[in-house]
Amino acid sequence: MKTRFALPLVLAAAAAVSFLLQVETASSLDPVASDPGVRFGTPDAGDPIAGLTAAELGFFERGKTEFEEADGTDEGLGPTMNLDSCAGCHAQPASGGTSPFTNPQVAFANANGATNRIPAFIQADGPVREARFVRNPDGTRDGGVHALFTVAGRADAPGCALEQPDFDAQLALGNVIFRIPTPVFGAGLIEQIPDRVILANQASNAILKGALGISGRTNRNGNDGTIARFGWKAQNKSLLVFSGEAYNVEMGITNELFQTERDETAACQFTRVPNNVTNVDAATPLEAISAIERFAFYQRFLAAPTPSPDTPGGATSIASGRSLFVYVGCALCHTPALHTGRSSVAALRHQQANLFSDLLLHDMGVGLADGISQGQAGPREFRTAPLWGLGKRTFFLHDGRTSDLAVAIQAHRSFGSEANAVVRNYSYLWESQKQDMYNFLRSL
Repeated sequence: MKTRFALPLVLAAAAAVSFLLQVETASSLDPVASDPGVRFGTPDAGDPIAGLTAAELGFFERGKTEFEEADGTDEGLGPTMNLDSCAGCHAQPASGGTSPFTNPQVAFANANGATNRIPAFIQADGPVREARFVRNPDGTRDGGVHALFTVAGRADAPGCALEQPDFDAQLALGNVIFRIPTPVFGAGLIEQIPDRVILANQASNAILKGALGISGRTNRNGNDGTIARFGWKAQNKSLLVFSGEAYNVEMGITNELFQTERDETAACQFTRVPNNVTNVDAATPLEAISAIERFAFYQRFLAAPTPSPDTPGGATSIASGRSLFVYVGCALCHTPALHTGRSSVAALRHQQANLFSDLLLHDMGVGLADGISQGQAGPREFRTAPLWGLGKRTFFLHDGRTSDLAVAIQAHRSFGSEANAVVRNYSYLWESQKQDMYNFLRSL
């Protein structure tokens, strides 16, 4: 690839090395690059992974049905929650994805007679969000999810009068941060990447990473010491834990992993606790397993997104953008591919996962800091977000603050961020080269 400048991509640790950085001034005639936007057309995601057995496909389909089902209080919804179904949050471009164009939380707030006020940060054309408070009233760290809504007023919740959190007061104090849904496409592949593969990738290109200020570290499970990998801060070890926590936190439905109600107000309990458990009397394993196990199987068997050349600029621009993505240093954290290891599921065994992530935590500086610690992840650290499927996403970054790739890239640069040198390299690109990068990213 012929480029209009040269950037240093190799450093020596023990000796001084001279670099030649030649940057030509972009022509005033070079059109300003812009994000081509969400790639429309076929979803290019949402199918089961190739090679599943008939039995595994049965678990996938049953899990998908459960994932898309809206629950009521008779199934354990509430007393506090953010929505009533998994697929409501994970909807774009298909079940298992991320926040859709129209936020379903707006309609849900007053569904079935509910009397919820819609918080200012929840908008019809904005992302699905959960809210966390950074600190408790006494100044100690909070970090937990404060559910947006309650079941108060609903026809299926007679007698419940729970109040919502005072989000206005907490917003005025600067005490609220947001998270948007992470896509779960290809999650089974991510689950099957051995720790040794993650660690080997972490150790690779050490000299170059050090020169660019990139370090990165794992978020390890506190019990067995293995690498966690799911969630914005890689705080969850497995898809089952991820599912159980989300069922309880996002929908208020207790289960065999999280058995205690988040709010135990007696007048707001309408079914047994835990709300959803293994049916030991069922005739078949498929009917016996609980909802969180079905969710886990669905995500585990969900295929990775399929890239598409159908973006502005076509194949030539996409190829150029991919090369530039590597050249400026983005691929040092957004690792294009990792490989799975041994697995009890043949379709997941020894596969290439084109996730564009190293699954490590990185310090993203003060600009993206959320003040929240999870596991070993600190207030400024986030897992490198996998980029597969990015072409279909509507909102970016952990809080959904932008729908513009250019803004999202620049947000990686702030005081203390490991991405500062890479974003600086990116800023040296000509506008036409930046456009190639955008086209490449929207092809994923």
